[in-house]
Amino acid sequence: MNEDLTDQGRERRRLLALERLEVVDTPPEAEFDALARAAALVCGTPISLLSLIEADRQWFKANVGLEGLQETERSLSFCTHAIEGDGMLEVNDATQDSRFAHNPFVEDAPNIRFYAGVPLKLSGGENVGSLCVIDHHARSLSDKQREILHLLADAAAKALEVRRAALHESEL
Repeated sequence: MNEDLTDQGRERRRLLALERLEVVDTPPEAEFDALARAAALVCGTPISLLSLIEADRQWFKANVGLEGLQETERSLSFCTHAIEGDGMLEVNDATQDSRFAHNPFVEDAPNIRFYAGVPLKLSGGENVGSLCVIDHHARSLSDKQREILHLLADAAAKALEVRRAALHESEL
């Protein structure tokens, strides 16, 4: 029971940190689009997302390769699993992973096979989303690609916090 309360408390704190960023449902911004594009290029994937995880949905601040899709149900989100840990979640073949094999995004379009996501960890320790890359083919990343994806995710988390600080400065 105590552990459950701790998990609920962490989730409340995470959602509050996300809300304080004042970023969900805002228009695209060049710096976040550039980070997602860089992740796709360095990892050689057709899809990269900078996703923020709310209570019931995953919303995309940046989207390369899934144009027109702005959000999904959280229950279908690979990134929900990524934010539960501190390191990268790499799924080499989603059809062979029991967490994802029957996910509609694996069984149907966009036919996800490969996923790698790094949590966006804020300075307070909250994982509010992830920077991820996705492919239609089973594969894995090189050590160098993993390192760069971590660096890009760190840059994205810092950019979210800088964006929030700039919003508040402009209100003074």
